[in-house]
Amino acid sequence: MHQRRVKFAESTALSAPAIITRRAKLFTTDEMMTFDQLTVDSTGAFLIGELERLDPTLHEPLATVTWGRDIDLREDVTLADEVSSFTNSSFAAPGGITPAGKSWMSTDTNAITGISIDIGKTTNPLFLWGMEIKYTLPELASAQKIGRPIDTQKYDGLRLKYQMDIDEMVYTGDSTYGKAGLFNNSAVATANVAADGTGSTTTWVTKTPDQILRDVNEILAAAWTASGYAVIPSELRVPPVQFGYLISQKVSSAGNVSILEFLRNNSLANAANGRPLNIQPVKWLTGLGSGSTDRMVAYTRDRDRVRFPLVPLQRTPLEYRSIYQITTYYGRLGCVEFVYPETICYRDGI
Repeated sequence: MHQRRVKFAESTALSAPAIITRRAKLFTTDEMMTFDQLTVDSTGAFLIGELERLDPTLHEPLATVTWGRDIDLREDVTLADEVSSFTNSSFAAPGGITPAGKSWMSTDTNAITGISIDIGKTTNPLFLWGMEIKYTLPELASAQKIGRPIDTQKYDGLRLKYQMDIDEMVYTGDSTYGKAGLFNNSAVATANVAADGTGSTTTWVTKTPDQILRDVNEILAAAWTASGYAVIPSELRVPPVQFGYLISQKVSSAGNVSILEFLRNNSLANAANGRPLNIQPVKWLTGLGSGSTDRMVAYTRDRDRVRFPLVPLQRTPLEYRSIYQITTYYGRLGCVEFVYPETICYRDGI
Protein backbone atom coordinates (compact mmCIF):
# COMPACT_ATOMS: atom_id res chain seq x y z
CA MET A 1 0.00 0.00 0.00
CA HIS A 2 1.43 3.37 -1.04
CA GLN A 3 1.48 6.02 1.61
CA ARG A 4 -0.91 8.78 0.61
CA ARG A 5 -1.86 11.95 2.43
CA VAL A 6 -5.22 11.71 4.20
CA LYS A 7 -7.67 14.43 3.18
CA PHE A 8 -10.67 15.89 5.00
CA ALA A 9 -14.04 15.31 3.36
CA GLU A 10 -15.48 18.56 4.68
CA SER A 11 -16.74 21.30 2.40
CA THR A 12 -14.68 24.47 2.39
CA ALA A 13 -17.93 26.43 2.35
CA LEU A 14 -18.63 25.55 6.00
CA SER A 15 -18.13 28.22 8.60
CA ALA A 16 -15.46 27.85 11.29
CA PRO A 17 -17.90 26.80 14.11
CA ALA A 18 -19.40 24.13 11.86
CA ILE A 19 -15.97 22.72 11.15
CA ILE A 20 -15.25 22.50 14.88
CA THR A 21 -18.53 20.86 15.87
CA ARG A 22 -18.75 18.31 13.05
CA ARG A 23 -16.55 15.25 13.15
CA ALA A 24 -14.20 15.06 10.18
CA LYS A 25 -14.58 11.93 8.08
CA LEU A 26 -11.29 10.43 6.98
CA PHE A 27 -10.58 8.49 3.82
CA THR A 28 -7.51 7.36 1.95
CA THR A 29 -6.85 8.33 -1.64
CA ASP A 30 -6.07 4.70 -2.54
CA GLU A 31 -9.58 3.56 -1.45
CA MET A 32 -8.27 1.20 1.26
CA MET A 33 -10.64 0.34 4.14
CA THR A 34 -10.19 2.02 7.54
CA PHE A 35 -11.29 0.90 11.04
CA ASP A 36 -13.04 2.96 13.67
CA GLN A 37 -11.94 3.21 17.32
CA LEU A 38 -14.53 0.66 18.56
CA THR A 39 -13.22 -2.02 16.21
CA VAL A 40 -9.63 -1.41 17.26
CA ASP A 41 -10.45 -1.38 21.01
CA SER A 42 -12.35 -4.68 20.91
CA THR A 43 -9.29 -6.55 19.72
CA GLY A 44 -6.94 -4.98 22.25
CA ALA A 45 -4.74 -3.43 19.55
CA PHE A 46 -4.07 0.30 19.53
CA LEU A 47 -2.31 2.71 17.23
CA ILE A 48 0.75 3.93 19.15
CA GLY A 49 2.41 7.23 18.31
CA GLU A 50 6.16 7.66 18.17
CA LEU A 51 6.19 9.79 21.32
CA GLU A 52 3.66 7.69 23.25
CA ARG A 53 4.69 5.31 26.02
CA LEU A 54 2.01 2.65 26.55
CA ASP A 55 1.99 0.79 29.86
CA PRO A 56 1.67 -2.91 28.87
CA THR A 57 0.14 -3.86 32.23
CA LEU A 58 -3.43 -5.15 31.91
CA HIS A 59 -5.68 -3.38 34.43
CA GLU A 60 -8.80 -5.39 35.23
CA PRO A 61 -12.09 -3.97 36.61
CA LEU A 62 -12.15 -3.05 40.29
CA ALA A 63 -14.09 -5.72 42.19
CA THR A 64 -13.81 -7.65 45.44
CA VAL A 65 -15.55 -10.61 47.03
CA THR A 66 -15.53 -11.63 50.71
CA TRP A 67 -17.67 -14.77 50.86
CA GLY A 68 -14.64 -17.02 51.45
CA ARG A 69 -13.88 -15.11 54.65
CA ASP A 70 -17.39 -15.26 56.10
CA ILE A 71 -18.75 -18.77 55.51
CA ASP A 72 -17.56 -22.37 55.37
CA LEU A 73 -18.24 -24.59 52.37
CA ARG A 74 -20.09 -27.87 52.25
CA GLU A 75 -17.84 -29.79 49.87
CA ASP A 76 -19.49 -33.23 49.82
CA VAL A 77 -21.90 -32.21 47.04
CA THR A 78 -21.13 -33.31 43.48
CA LEU A 79 -22.11 -32.30 39.97
CA ALA A 80 -24.53 -35.26 39.82
CA ASP A 81 -26.51 -33.95 42.82
CA GLU A 82 -29.53 -31.76 42.17
CA VAL A 83 -30.52 -31.17 45.81
CA SER A 84 -28.58 -30.68 49.04
CA SER A 85 -30.23 -31.59 52.32
CA PHE A 86 -29.61 -31.93 56.02
CA THR A 87 -31.56 -33.14 59.06
CA ASN A 88 -32.45 -31.70 62.46
CA SER A 89 -33.28 -34.01 65.34
CA SER A 90 -35.62 -33.23 68.22
CA PHE A 91 -35.69 -35.21 71.47
CA ALA A 92 -38.48 -35.75 73.99
CA ALA A 93 -37.88 -37.29 77.42
CA PRO A 94 -40.72 -37.40 80.00
CA GLY A 95 -39.94 -37.58 83.69
CA GLY A 96 -40.54 -40.48 86.04
CA ILE A 97 -42.80 -39.60 88.95
CA THR A 98 -43.90 -36.34 87.30
CA PRO A 99 -43.97 -35.88 83.51
CA ALA A 100 -41.98 -32.65 83.67
CA GLY A 101 -39.56 -33.88 86.33
CA LYS A 102 -36.44 -36.00 86.40
CA SER A 103 -36.43 -39.60 85.23
CA TRP A 104 -36.53 -41.19 88.69
CA MET A 105 -37.32 -44.87 89.13
CA SER A 106 -37.65 -47.22 92.08
CA THR A 107 -36.07 -50.62 92.62
CA ASP A 108 -39.31 -52.47 91.95
CA THR A 109 -40.78 -50.36 89.16
CA ASN A 110 -42.17 -51.98 86.05
CA ALA A 111 -42.93 -48.76 84.11
CA ILE A 112 -39.83 -47.02 82.82
CA THR A 113 -39.99 -43.96 80.59
CA GLY A 114 -38.12 -43.86 77.28
CA ILE A 115 -36.62 -41.32 74.91
CA SER A 116 -38.46 -40.17 71.79
CA ILE A 117 -36.85 -38.74 68.69
CA ASP A 118 -38.13 -36.84 65.67
CA ILE A 119 -35.96 -36.24 62.61
CA GLY A 120 -36.87 -33.53 60.11
CA LYS A 121 -35.23 -32.98 56.73
CA THR A 122 -34.52 -29.66 55.00
CA THR A 123 -33.78 -29.62 51.26
CA ASN A 124 -32.45 -26.94 48.93
CA PRO A 125 -31.80 -27.06 45.17
CA LEU A 126 -28.34 -27.03 43.64
CA PHE A 127 -28.39 -24.66 40.67
CA LEU A 128 -26.30 -25.40 37.59
CA TRP A 129 -23.98 -22.50 36.68
CA GLY A 130 -22.17 -22.22 33.37
CA MET A 131 -20.43 -19.81 30.97
CA GLU A 132 -18.74 -20.25 27.62
CA ILE A 133 -15.40 -18.91 26.43
CA LYS A 134 -14.80 -18.64 22.70
CA TYR A 135 -12.47 -16.79 20.38
CA THR A 136 -11.36 -17.09 16.77
CA LEU A 137 -7.96 -18.28 15.65
CA PRO A 138 -7.14 -14.89 14.04
CA GLU A 139 -8.05 -13.16 17.32
CA LEU A 140 -5.79 -15.53 19.23
CA ALA A 141 -2.91 -15.02 16.81
CA SER A 142 -3.25 -11.24 16.96
CA ALA A 143 -3.43 -11.27 20.75
CA GLN A 144 -0.28 -13.41 20.96
CA LYS A 145 1.59 -11.05 18.65
CA ILE A 146 0.83 -7.92 20.70
CA GLY A 147 1.35 -9.71 24.04
CA ARG A 148 -2.22 -9.38 25.34
CA PRO A 149 -3.56 -12.95 25.61
CA ILE A 150 -7.28 -12.84 24.83
CA ASP A 151 -7.80 -16.39 26.10
CA THR A 152 -6.35 -15.57 29.54
CA GLN A 153 -8.28 -12.31 29.74
CA LYS A 154 -11.58 -14.01 28.97
CA TYR A 155 -10.86 -16.71 31.53
CA ASP A 156 -10.05 -14.07 34.15
CA GLY A 157 -13.34 -12.33 33.34
CA LEU A 158 -15.23 -15.60 33.70
CA ARG A 159 -13.59 -16.29 37.07
CA LEU A 160 -14.51 -12.82 38.28
CA LYS A 161 -18.15 -13.30 37.22
CA TYR A 162 -18.19 -16.69 38.97
CA GLN A 163 -16.83 -15.25 42.21
CA MET A 164 -19.26 -12.31 42.13
CA ASP A 165 -22.22 -14.65 41.60
CA ILE A 166 -21.15 -16.77 44.57
CA ASP A 167 -20.68 -13.63 46.66
CA GLU A 168 -24.23 -12.46 45.98
CA MET A 169 -25.69 -15.94 46.45
CA VAL A 170 -23.99 -16.35 49.85
CA TYR A 171 -25.03 -12.97 51.27
CA THR A 172 -28.43 -12.19 49.73
CA GLY A 173 -29.46 -15.30 47.79
CA ASP A 174 -31.35 -15.00 44.50
CA SER A 175 -34.65 -13.19 44.04
CA THR A 176 -35.45 -15.02 40.79
CA TYR A 177 -35.57 -18.37 42.56
CA GLY A 178 -36.84 -16.89 45.84
CA LYS A 179 -33.85 -18.09 47.86
CA ALA A 180 -32.39 -16.16 50.80
CA GLY A 181 -28.78 -15.66 51.77
CA LEU A 182 -26.84 -15.33 55.00
CA PHE A 183 -28.04 -11.76 55.60
CA ASN A 184 -31.74 -11.86 54.66
CA ASN A 185 -33.28 -15.14 55.80
CA SER A 186 -36.84 -14.79 57.15
CA ALA A 187 -36.20 -17.57 59.68
CA VAL A 188 -33.68 -15.36 61.50
CA ALA A 189 -34.91 -12.99 64.22
CA THR A 190 -34.78 -9.30 63.21
CA ALA A 191 -35.15 -6.21 65.42
CA ASN A 192 -34.25 -2.52 65.35
CA VAL A 193 -31.52 -1.04 67.53
CA ALA A 194 -32.46 1.33 70.33
CA ALA A 195 -33.29 4.92 69.34
CA ASP A 196 -31.17 6.66 71.96
CA GLY A 197 -28.73 8.67 69.85
CA THR A 198 -28.68 12.41 69.43
CA GLY A 199 -32.27 13.43 68.78
CA SER A 200 -33.42 9.87 69.63
CA THR A 201 -32.05 8.39 66.40
CA THR A 202 -30.77 4.83 65.90
CA THR A 203 -27.68 5.53 63.78
CA TRP A 204 -24.25 4.91 65.31
CA VAL A 205 -22.80 8.26 64.22
CA THR A 206 -25.11 9.92 66.77
CA LYS A 207 -24.29 7.54 69.64
CA THR A 208 -21.61 7.33 72.30
CA PRO A 209 -19.20 4.36 72.40
CA ASP A 210 -21.11 2.94 75.39
CA GLN A 211 -24.40 3.10 73.49
CA ILE A 212 -22.85 1.37 70.48
CA LEU A 213 -21.42 -1.32 72.78
CA ARG A 214 -24.89 -1.84 74.21
CA ASP A 215 -26.32 -2.30 70.70
CA VAL A 216 -23.64 -4.90 69.93
CA ASN A 217 -24.17 -6.76 73.20
CA GLU A 218 -27.94 -6.77 72.62
CA ILE A 219 -27.63 -8.55 69.29
CA LEU A 220 -25.20 -11.06 70.78
CA ALA A 221 -27.48 -11.64 73.78
CA ALA A 222 -30.53 -12.07 71.51
CA ALA A 223 -28.84 -14.89 69.55
CA TRP A 224 -27.54 -16.41 72.79
CA THR A 225 -31.05 -16.43 74.28
CA ALA A 226 -32.63 -17.86 71.11
CA SER A 227 -30.15 -20.76 71.15
CA GLY A 228 -31.10 -21.67 74.71
CA TYR A 229 -27.88 -20.06 76.01
CA ALA A 230 -25.86 -22.64 74.11
CA VAL A 231 -23.97 -20.43 71.61
CA ILE A 232 -22.76 -16.83 71.71
CA PRO A 233 -21.96 -15.47 68.22
CA SER A 234 -18.30 -14.89 67.49
CA GLU A 235 -18.76 -12.91 64.25
CA LEU A 236 -20.25 -9.46 63.65
CA ARG A 237 -20.70 -8.01 60.15
CA VAL A 238 -21.46 -4.32 59.57
CA PRO A 239 -21.73 -2.05 56.49
CA PRO A 240 -18.48 -0.42 55.26
CA VAL A 241 -19.52 3.11 56.30
CA GLN A 242 -20.17 2.06 59.91
CA PHE A 243 -16.94 0.04 59.95
CA GLY A 244 -15.00 3.10 58.82
CA TYR A 245 -16.66 5.18 61.52
CA LEU A 246 -15.79 2.65 64.25
CA ILE A 247 -12.14 2.50 63.26
CA SER A 248 -11.71 6.26 62.83
CA GLN A 249 -13.33 7.41 66.08
CA LYS A 250 -11.62 7.16 69.47
CA VAL A 251 -13.42 6.13 72.63
CA SER A 252 -12.60 9.49 74.19
CA SER A 253 -10.58 12.58 73.35
CA ALA A 254 -8.02 11.53 75.94
CA GLY A 255 -7.74 7.89 74.79
CA ASN A 256 -5.92 6.22 71.92
CA VAL A 257 -8.27 3.23 71.44
CA SER A 258 -10.73 3.23 68.55
CA ILE A 259 -14.37 2.32 69.05
CA LEU A 260 -13.74 -0.79 66.94
CA GLU A 261 -11.05 -2.05 69.31
CA PHE A 262 -13.23 -1.09 72.28
CA LEU A 263 -16.09 -3.25 70.95
CA ARG A 264 -13.85 -6.20 70.14
CA ASN A 265 -12.36 -6.38 73.62
CA ASN A 266 -15.38 -5.45 75.73
CA SER A 267 -18.25 -7.32 74.07
CA LEU A 268 -20.18 -10.24 75.49
CA ALA A 269 -18.52 -12.53 72.93
CA ASN A 270 -15.02 -11.71 74.17
CA ALA A 271 -15.95 -12.44 77.77
CA ALA A 272 -17.73 -15.74 76.98
CA ASN A 273 -15.72 -17.15 74.07
CA GLY A 274 -12.30 -16.08 75.31
CA ARG A 275 -11.38 -14.25 72.08
CA PRO A 276 -12.21 -10.82 70.66
CA LEU A 277 -15.37 -10.38 68.62
CA ASN A 278 -14.48 -10.56 64.91
CA ILE A 279 -15.97 -7.42 63.32
CA GLN A 280 -15.66 -7.11 59.52
CA PRO A 281 -17.26 -4.92 56.81
CA VAL A 282 -19.57 -6.32 54.11
CA LYS A 283 -20.95 -4.17 51.28
CA TRP A 284 -24.21 -6.16 51.00
CA LEU A 285 -25.44 -4.90 54.39
CA THR A 286 -25.86 -1.32 53.17
CA GLY A 287 -29.60 -0.62 52.86
CA LEU A 288 -30.52 -4.28 53.44
CA GLY A 289 -32.56 -3.66 56.60
CA SER A 290 -36.22 -2.73 56.97
CA GLY A 291 -37.05 0.58 55.32
CA SER A 292 -33.72 0.41 53.40
CA THR A 293 -31.79 0.98 56.64
CA ASP A 294 -28.35 -0.46 57.28
CA ARG A 295 -28.15 -3.86 58.96
CA MET A 296 -25.66 -5.65 61.21
CA VAL A 297 -25.51 -9.43 61.55
CA ALA A 298 -24.21 -11.58 64.41
CA TYR A 299 -23.51 -15.28 63.82
CA THR A 300 -21.01 -18.08 64.42
CA ARG A 301 -18.86 -19.25 61.52
CA ASP A 302 -19.15 -23.01 61.95
CA ARG A 303 -19.87 -25.66 59.32
CA ASP A 304 -22.25 -27.38 61.76
CA ARG A 305 -24.39 -24.22 62.08
CA VAL A 306 -24.34 -22.46 58.71
CA ARG A 307 -22.61 -23.41 55.43
CA PHE A 308 -22.77 -23.03 51.66
CA PRO A 309 -22.88 -26.04 49.27
CA LEU A 310 -20.59 -25.55 46.28
CA VAL A 311 -19.44 -27.75 43.40
CA PRO A 312 -16.16 -26.33 42.01
CA LEU A 313 -15.86 -25.27 38.38
CA GLN A 314 -15.17 -27.88 35.72
CA ARG A 315 -14.75 -27.44 31.97
CA THR A 316 -15.40 -29.26 28.75
CA PRO A 317 -12.55 -30.22 26.39
CA LEU A 318 -11.53 -27.52 23.94
CA GLU A 319 -13.76 -27.68 20.87
CA TYR A 320 -12.83 -26.49 17.39
CA ARG A 321 -15.84 -25.15 15.46
CA SER A 322 -14.96 -23.52 12.14
CA ILE A 323 -12.33 -20.89 13.08
CA TYR A 324 -13.56 -20.75 16.70
CA GLN A 325 -12.10 -22.37 19.78
CA ILE A 326 -14.82 -22.97 22.39
CA THR A 327 -14.87 -24.35 25.93
CA THR A 328 -17.60 -24.27 28.59
CA TYR A 329 -17.05 -23.90 32.34
CA TYR A 330 -19.76 -25.24 34.64
CA GLY A 331 -20.48 -26.07 38.28
CA ARG A 332 -23.27 -25.96 40.86
CA LEU A 333 -24.16 -23.27 43.40
CA GLY A 334 -26.36 -24.23 46.33
CA CYS A 335 -28.31 -22.21 48.88
CA VAL A 336 -26.99 -21.19 52.29
CA GLU A 337 -27.95 -23.95 54.74
CA PHE A 338 -29.10 -22.62 58.11
CA VAL A 339 -28.70 -25.70 60.26
CA TYR A 340 -29.37 -23.65 63.40
CA PRO A 341 -30.98 -20.32 62.37
CA GLU A 342 -31.51 -19.42 66.03
CA THR A 343 -27.75 -18.85 66.40
CA ILE A 344 -27.97 -15.88 63.99
CA CYS A 345 -29.51 -12.46 64.63
CA TYR A 346 -30.14 -9.28 62.61
CA ARG A 347 -30.38 -5.67 63.85
CA ASP A 348 -31.47 -2.77 61.61
CA GLY A 349 -31.04 0.99 61.75
CA ILE A 350 -27.37 1.33 62.67
